[in-house]
Amino acid sequence: MTLAASRRNVFTLIFVLSLVLVIVALAALAIGSVHLPLGDVWAALLGSAPRSEAGIIVREIRLPRVLLAALVGAALAASGTALQALLRNPLADPYVLGISSGAALGAIVAFWIGGRLADASPLMAFGGAALTTGWVYLLGRHGGRLASYTLILAGVITASFLSAVILFVLTMLSTRDVRGTAYWLMGDLSVTSNAHFQIIVPVVVLGTLALYAFSKDLNVLLLGEEEAAHLGVNVPRVETAVFLLASLLTGIAVSVSGAIGYLGLLVPHLGRMLVGNDHRTLLPTAALGGAIFLIVSDTLARTVVSPAELPVGAVTALAGAPVFIYLLRRAAG
Repeated sequence: MTLAASRRNVFTLIFVLSLVLVIVALAALAIGSVHLPLGDVWAALLGSAPRSEAGIIVREIRLPRVLLAALVGAALAASGTALQALLRNPLADPYVLGISSGAALGAIVAFWIGGRLADASPLMAFGGAALTTGWVYLLGRHGGRLASYTLILAGVITASFLSAVILFVLTMLSTRDVRGTAYWLMGDLSVTSNAHFQIIVPVVVLGTLALYAFSKDLNVLLLGEEEAAHLGVNVPRVETAVFLLASLLTGIAVSVSGAIGYLGLLVPHLGRMLVGNDHRTLLPTAALGGAIFLIVSDTLARTVVSPAELPVGAVTALAGAPVFIYLLRRAAG
């Protein structure tokens, strides 16, 4: 296949997935405890009768939530894809490796301390994610190489430890704040603000594009560190940059949505089934697929037991946990 044909295929795939994303987003805007005709949704999006019931529901309640789901889903799926390539481990995922727990702990500590630090919760979440990533990476190396099972075990143990620390911090919060924080930890896309979007939009877009810039290096790293070095890849630089970018995307996602599990594990595997292992195609596929998957999951979370809501993390876990078990058994075999 020529380079021009390969690029044309990538653009075609991105266009199709983008079209699916738009359709899913419109459906999510129409579906809820109050079902709206698509005509009312279009009118609300175009600004016709903004103070009508449909206009308020669409523009002030559902649209911010759908946009946040798309951004968070893209960030988690892209970071999961990059980590699986970098660690050469199909079980790598921000949630399984404890990175999401580290980011959640950073955000909760910022909220607990309060004051100006509470406004810096995205930065604290990134710091927690970066520290956790570095720690798990160091524990996962054995004899100068990444040991697959050691890495997963290190991530699971680290996540358990961080969960215990999170529970300790929760006991220090007021009774009023504990319930809301505990619900947020299970995944919550209902609380958004313009300040959130001013931070998360550029970080997710630029972070994903930066990861895409390393797509060729990630392809080579699939062969192993020594082979990649022989082929001219600056392995330490690529590893450091990709780890920091994955931590940044995970941290910013968790800081606004809580710890949403298994999305970074499930979506990359679905992407590989669709387009293969070439990260020049896989990364944009995973990002768009993650956005679609989380919008659908959040729509289910707020409609299945309507008017009550399920944590969106519970919905993604129901889909992701069986896949994780299957992959674990296949790797063991």
